Amino acid sequence: MSNKDGAERERLVTGPFIAVTTALFLQFMFVGMVIVIIPRFVELHLEAGELGIGLTLVAFAGAAVACRPAIGPLSDRFGRRALMRTGALMCAASALLAGLSPNLGVFLALRAVMGVGEAVVFVAASSLIADLSPEGRRAEGASYLSVAVFTGVGIGPIVGEWFLGDDHYTRTFTAAAVFAVIGAISVFRVPARVDRVADGPARGFTLVHRAAIWPGAVLACAIASFAAFGAFIPDHARSVGLAGAGGLFAVYSGISLIIRIFGARIPEMIGLRASTTIALVSLAVGLTLLAAVPSAWALWAAAGVTGAGMALNYPPLWARVVDSVEPHERTAAVSSFTMFFEVGNIVGGLSLGIVAELAGKRSGFAGGVVMALIGLVIVWTRLPGRNPVPAEPPTVPSAPIR
Repeated sequence: MSNKDGAERERLVTGPFIAVTTALFLQFMFVGMVIVIIPRFVELHLEAGELGIGLTLVAFAGAAVACRPAIGPLSDRFGRRALMRTGALMCAASALLAGLSPNLGVFLALRAVMGVGEAVVFVAASSLIADLSPEGRRAEGASYLSVAVFTGVGIGPIVGEWFLGDDHYTRTFTAAAVFAVIGAISVFRVPARVDRVADGPARGFTLVHRAAIWPGAVLACAIASFAAFGAFIPDHARSVGLAGAGGLFAVYSGISLIIRIFGARIPEMIGLRASTTIALVSLAVGLTLLAAVPSAWALWAAAGVTGAGMALNYPPLWARVVDSVEPHERTAAVSSFTMFFEVGNIVGGLSLGIVAELAGKRSGFAGGVVMALIGLVIVWTRLPGRNPVPAEPPTVPSAPIR
């Protein structure tokens, strides 16, 4: 049996793999619960208005971006498990205090702490999944990991709304903190590190790992493009006669989850660049429908196409980054790559928001199409046609995990 065949037959979904995804699911339950509280808490309780809501997004994303370069060296020194536990406890502590915030300034500081905590948990978990995934199956591993994220973010707001009731902010923040604490406890079943990750020279502080720059730029373009869908679809849905956008988001999430679960091997079957191309073209098609056809059927079709595009976007780009660096550089590379989530949200939110304010929401959708096309240009001019060759020898099933 060839080494390639052995890698393909090596188990992906193992006990440690499940432990990591479970811990991340609990973390994103926390995230989903907090998301549903913040707009009402800031606007009604703190009386900070829409500007205050926007500033909470900036505080969270800015802190998450700023801390990314330090995560790699910290992970090398203390291990992935320690970082996941620390990040979860940071989120829990900041949520407990957030409900007691006397003003917007204090709340923004606590929201920044949440941004750091979430970034630490996600980067450490993503790095562990890279360590645990056999060669040739890393995009598949990323797809399964993202299912935990999608599910947590999907269920979290429902649970959060139930706790919130008639503006029970402190109760809801406390309940969210409990989920983060449970996540921190579940981390004890997560491996600290995987011994099959080869030792290498210590890597110091790096602002952005070079292997993450172009894949990260593509990711940022996709996230910025999707920002138009997430921000403008609720009002646009009502303008064409729909009662709301809940069903559209359900279609989007359902399609994304189906592809991430049952089509997890698609990126490696058709090639990472082909998968990313399909993802960006799907985003462009979906947003073109929204910009050009103000009809209900176009919104339903756009929701499905957009869901497919987002499902096929992140895993192949993540796998490209992981496969192009040596094992001891993985956390630094993954940390830099995931930073582009926040970059995309900031760029898309600001630029498309200005376009929509000046020319209307349908122009905002058109701006999202432009973002997707920019990403497509980067894919075909800056990313190699063939998948990168992994920097380590084929892994072996008996590699110890601790």
